[in-house]
Amino acid sequence: MVEYNKTSIASRIITNNEKGNLTLFAFDKGQKLNPQSDPYDATVQVLEGSGNIIINNKVHTIHEGECLTMPANIPHSIEAPQRFKMLMTMLKS
Repeated sequence: MVEYNKTSIASRIITNNEKGNLTLFAFDKGQKLNPQSDPYDATVQVLEGSGNIIINNKVHTIHEGECLTMPANIPHSIEAPQRFKMLMTMLKS
């Protein structure tokens, strides 16, 4: 449902409503998402490959099949040392 793109991070919104959203991402090798923070917890599940999730300046390497929660209001970023795909789930409370 989402393919790699060498010039930008590819994403596809699966659902987005007042209760939350599901978004697929494909990161090509070397791509990164700059630091940001969100008002809600977000869970990332790696579907293919592995990536680095940096939360509050601490690097977490997660691999295919693994999940990690990025806490609300805490700075996070994402880096792709290799190609990887992930599903991000954000539930609004």
